[in-house]
Amino acid sequence: MPIASPDDLQALLRLIDAAGAAAPRRALLETHPGPAAALAAGPPAWHAAGLSPAQIERLRAPPSAALDRAFDWLQAPTHHLLGWHDPDYPALLRRAPHPPLALFVAGEPGLLWHPAVAVVGSRSPTPGGRDNAADFARALARSGLAVSSGLAAGIDTAAHCAALDAGGLTVAVLGTGPDLAYPRSNADLHARIAAAGAVVSEHLPGTQARPEHFPSRNRILAGLSLATLVIEAAERSGALITARLAAESGREVFAVPGSIHNPLARGCHRLIREGAGLVESAAEVAAALAPLAAELAADLRRRLAAPIPGGHAGVTDAGQDPGGAAADSEFADPDYQRLWQALGHDPTGMDLLVQRTGLTAAELSSMLLVMELEGRVSAQHGRYFRNR
Repeated sequence: MPIASPDDLQALLRLIDAAGAAAPRRALLETHPGPAAALAAGPPAWHAAGLSPAQIERLRAPPSAALDRAFDWLQAPTHHLLGWHDPDYPALLRRAPHPPLALFVAGEPGLLWHPAVAVVGSRSPTPGGRDNAADFARALARSGLAVSSGLAAGIDTAAHCAALDAGGLTVAVLGTGPDLAYPRSNADLHARIAAAGAVVSEHLPGTQARPEHFPSRNRILAGLSLATLVIEAAERSGALITARLAAESGREVFAVPGSIHNPLARGCHRLIREGAGLVESAAEVAAALAPLAAELAADLRRRLAAPIPGGHAGVTDAGQDPGGAAADSEFADPDYQRLWQALGHDPTGMDLLVQRTGLTAAELSSMLLVMELEGRVSAQHGRYFRNR
C-alpha cells in the first residue's frame, strides 16, 4: 500500500468526522488531487460538492480530540485507512450502492480484494445452525474463498472461528470503531482476526456501538462480498437486511433451508421463495461464484498492473500445457517465474520466500494474492504452496 502523507491522513480524518451523507464528500475527493487539497479548497468548493451546512460547519471547527486518537491509532504498522480517492479502495465495494467514504482496517487491507462470501445469521442459533455455519465456513475457507461476517455472537462467531481454524482468510466488518469488539466477549476473536485477517470499520477508532450503525455495517459487509449466505434467520433479522443489500448490490444470495418447525429457518425459507439460491453444501456456493471470482482477479491484476493475463492458458506460451512441467519456465514475467520456482507443494513462509526470490514482502504479497485468485497458490496459516 502507498503510504499517505500526514497532511492527507489528517485531512481524510477531518472529512470522515464531518459525518452526514457520504456522496458529497466522495464528490469532493474526486475533484481534487487528494484529501489535503480537498480540505484546503475551503467552503466554496465544499458547498459546490454538495456538503450540507452542518458538514461545512464541522470542517471549519477545530479538530476534535477523537481525531488525534484516530491519528495515533493509525501509526501502528498493521493499521490502515483506505479513502475513496485511494486506488487500493476495494473494487467490489466501489461498485456497491452507497459506499463509505473510507475504511479503517486492522490487519491486511489487501484481503478486501480477495473473493469473499458473507456468512450471516442469527445471534442465537440452534446447535445445528451453529454447526452448519462452521461447516460451510470451514469448507469455503479451504476452497480459497475468504469468509466475511460481522463479528456478532452466534452464526458470525462460528463462521469466523471455523475459517481461522481451517487456516483460511476471514474479514470482520464492525458497527463500532475498528479497535472495539462488539460484543465484548469477542475481544479475543477480534484480536485473532486482526492478526490473521482483516477487521474493517467506517467509524473512527473509539466509536461505541449504536443501533443505527448495524444496518450501515451490513451494507459494507454485503458490498465487500461476492455473495451472502444466510444460515439461520428469523423473519425479522439483521441477516435478511444483509441479504437484501447484497441483492441490491447485484450480488448472489444463498440460503440454507431448515425444518418447517424451526422459527430460525423462516427467514431462509422466505429468501428462497424470493429467489435466493437454495444450497446444501459449500461446493455449490464455490461453483456458482467461480466466474465472479475470476472477474475480481482481473480487477486486481489491473490495479497491480500485473503481467499475468486473464485465464490460466494466458500465463503460458501457446502450445504449452499450464499444468505440465514445461509451464514452470513459461511465466510471462520473470518475477512471477522466480516466485513460482521458490514455491513448493509444502507450505512456505513469507520470510523464506523473500530470501529465495530477493523480492520484498510487499511485492510478494501482491503477487501471491493474484496467484491465489488464479487458483495456482493456496495459503494456510500465513504460508503458501502450489495448488498443482
